[in-house]
Amino acid sequence: MEDVESLNQMALKRELDITKMSFAAFVPLQQQYHLLDSGSALGNNCGPLVISKRKISEEEIPNCTVAIPGAHTTAHYLFNKFYPNVKAKEQMIFSEIENAVLNGDTDLGVIIHENRFTYQKKGLMKVADLGELWEQKTKMPIPLGGIFMKRTFSIDVIHKVEALIKESVLYAFAHPEEAIPYVKMHSQEMEEEIMWQHIHLYVNDYSISLREKGEEAVKKFLALSNA
Repeated sequence: MEDVESLNQMALKRELDITKMSFAAFVPLQQQYHLLDSGSALGNNCGPLVISKRKISEEEIPNCTVAIPGAHTTAHYLFNKFYPNVKAKEQMIFSEIENAVLNGDTDLGVIIHENRFTYQKKGLMKVADLGELWEQKTKMPIPLGGIFMKRTFSIDVIHKVEALIKESVLYAFAHPEEAIPYVKMHSQEMEEEIMWQHIHLYVNDYSISLREKGEEAVKKFLALSNA
């Protein structure tokens, strides 16, 4: 059980046989890891947000300091894509970014996960929605993260693991209440309302199966990453 950037770093060192990983981290690992059909986080209106404590114009952004949730996260990839001239970045665990902005340690923060539901209550404001910018550019849902398995395993074993993950996701959809104690145990935000908002936003039909639209979105992401 690790922060997504820690998992990205472990995957880049080939330490994990099966792992969650940001799609941005997957870009250089396509020959080593296989994307499983189930367990991914893709969607619309669910991308990372850029937040600040005060109103910041587009022109100011290149000169701002920015907190990012890891160099290999999809959030950082998207921020770089739309704001390539920003140089002053500080990496930190995603759950620390709101406070970094609140305390004035950085001008901006790129937030992910449940923080998109909490930043306004803390008096912070949205500067940009990176997912929205992605959707405008590509007309595709944003691929955030997925479950990957080393290609050293046989295709039969990969398909078996894929089927088990799909079965688990389907069971969770059918019996959501059974997952709640586990989610609460590992949740950064313990308010049940926020927990459910987080689940409903990031766990959807793409988590069951990428299907054609999801696969197309991933291909577009990889193509633009390599461009």
